[in-house]
Amino acid sequence: MRINLGEDEQPEIGLIALIDCIFFLLMFFMVSTSFSQQTATQGQRELAVVLPEASTSLEPAGTSGGVVSISVDKKGNLFLDGEEISTKGLQDHLRKIGEANKQTLVEIAGDETASYKTIVSVIDICQFEGLTNIALQTRNK
Repeated sequence: MRINLGEDEQPEIGLIALIDCIFFLLMFFMVSTSFSQQTATQGQRELAVVLPEASTSLEPAGTSGGVVSISVDKKGNLFLDGEEISTKGLQDHLRKIGEANKQTLVEIAGDETASYKTIVSVIDICQFEGLTNIALQTRNK
């Protein structure tokens, strides 16, 4: 006895699933190739710090002790006069400056996307070493 199950259907390739897979692979390669990291040239001395804007700004008064410039980039790395430095190295350097002259002006240039905690820790280090003449740099509109 033979059972009739109906007409035999021809197998089909699922085009919708195939198109989804190809679209997913295309998007994956487009996104993965667009994230190329820029390499810094060795001769370049400019830091990638974008200062926050301020509606008004004052020029700091002249100081007799000189100026120390500290920069904080968006990743939280510290730079002293353009050279990268660790937190411990910064504290040691500020201790020497504080022993020589407590009136030294410390300019802190923090990136606008830098962590507030990092900027506050730099201010705390300055105050701990006796340097209270601190200026936060901004850019004018």
